[in-house]
Amino acid sequence: MENLRERKKQRTREALLRAALELFTTRGYERTTVDDVVAAVDVSQRTFFRYFAGKEEAALAVVELAVAHFVEAVRARPPHEAPLEALRQAVVEGWDSLNDVIESVVPVALYLRMYQVIESTPVLLAAHLRRSMEIEEKLARIIAEREGLDVTTDLRPRLVVAVFGGVMRMTERQWSTGADFGLDAMRSLTVSYLEQVGPALAGDWRTN
Repeated sequence: MENLRERKKQRTREALLRAALELFTTRGYERTTVDDVVAAVDVSQRTFFRYFAGKEEAALAVVELAVAHFVEAVRARPPHEAPLEALRQAVVEGWDSLNDVIESVVPVALYLRMYQVIESTPVLLAAHLRRSMEIEEKLARIIAEREGLDVTTDLRPRLVVAVFGGVMRMTERQWSTGADFGLDAMRSLTVSYLEQVGPALAGDWRTN
């Protein structure tokens, strides 16, 4: 009986999430209300707020699911990998399983469209960047633990995560303003930019 109730709760949450994302991506985030979302699923506002603190949490929920998947992938990387390589491999190899993680909740195409809404909606972009900073701190602590360092006195874990985070932000911006909004395009951009980090930072930029 308990498992049945949990499955019903999960189905309700996913139905609300999918309805919210469909409305945000077709009508716009600002023009969509909680009443619109609950009407689409035929539940009460009280039910919505049982699962989400508000529209913002619903809008970012699947992105945060993907981020959590990446964080766990970093935690599971082999200990012999250098920090930047561990981050790079976690995100590159994570694309192969991300599809299944997202599809278990909403269609991947809807998740990708929502990324564009986040990038073009100031309030959501601000929230996304704020949460990204929190994730960077968590990653820095994971890297420090892997390397046997004290994150409060050694700047390297936060530095490497900051570089990595900057590359990922550049990837998101380039992808969201490009012509190809598919998952493969985002993956290719990510791989391309990450491969250039070392040569770009260490090379001679002067052409004369």
